[in-house]
Amino acid sequence: MNDMEQNETKNPEEAINPEEKDEVTNLQKEQTEEVENASNADNLADSDVEKLQAKYDELNDAHVRLMAEFDNYRKRTLREKADLIKNGGEVALTAILPIIDDFERALQNVRVAEDISAVAEGIELIYTKFKVYLAQQGVKSIEATGRAFDTEKFDAVATIPAPKEDLKGKVIDCVQTGYTLYDKVIRHAKVVVGE
Repeated sequence: MNDMEQNETKNPEEAINPEEKDEVTNLQKEQTEEVENASNADNLADSDVEKLQAKYDELNDAHVRLMAEFDNYRKRTLREKADLIKNGGEVALTAILPIIDDFERALQNVRVAEDISAVAEGIELIYTKFKVYLAQQGVKSIEATGRAFDTEKFDAVATIPAPKEDLKGKVIDCVQTGYTLYDKVIRHAKVVVGE
């Protein structure tokens, strides 16, 4: 064997020229850095996953609480609405009770009264009291006689020849009074119309 072959077999690193040795060292450094970077990326990814999981859990908890709160709100409003419907007329009916008391007294007096004009006056007072109560509740009677016929307010039960020319198409007589509740017709007036 010659000297060169002996050197190669003794120390293979010595046989590599210095440029190749630098390249191998650089490759090893790059691979080491890539492994470290990948390890750091995994650590960062784990950290990010934990942060995202925590954020998800927080948002999910807030969502569940919000849904529960809305469900409770919906149930409460339905219960309040049902109570309002059930007991809503209580105030109106309580205010009518004194008028019923007046009618009971009037009925007792009608049977034993000798003065019919006093009984009529008492009934007129009760009627007036009831009309005032209805006005306080927003109920008003519809004025019909002499007005132009309006299908939004009146129901024609009959038509008759108009006694005067200017009464054509107008209400001549009101058979049953109509009422409005805050400008909404709750009962149409039944009227006789001139033609």
